[in-house]
Amino acid sequence: MCESTAYVRKDEGGEVLLLKDVATIRPEGSKLVLRSILGDRLEFDGVIEEVDLMGHRILLRQRQP
Repeated sequence: MCESTAYVRKDEGGEVLLLKDVATIRPEGSKLVLRSILGDRLEFDGVIEEVDLMGHRILLRQRQP
């Protein structure tokens, strides 16, 4: 399987799990829409910081107000 796990980088350091088994990420306006292979849909107001295809890992950062 080629799905990835999405994490959010926190300002104070560290990362928090956002969504497992992410199959697609699509920008919609100022948000990112993540969809998992199970059909879960999540809107995230942030930006992509890093995508590690070999490690199946997506790192996102919350958009600053």
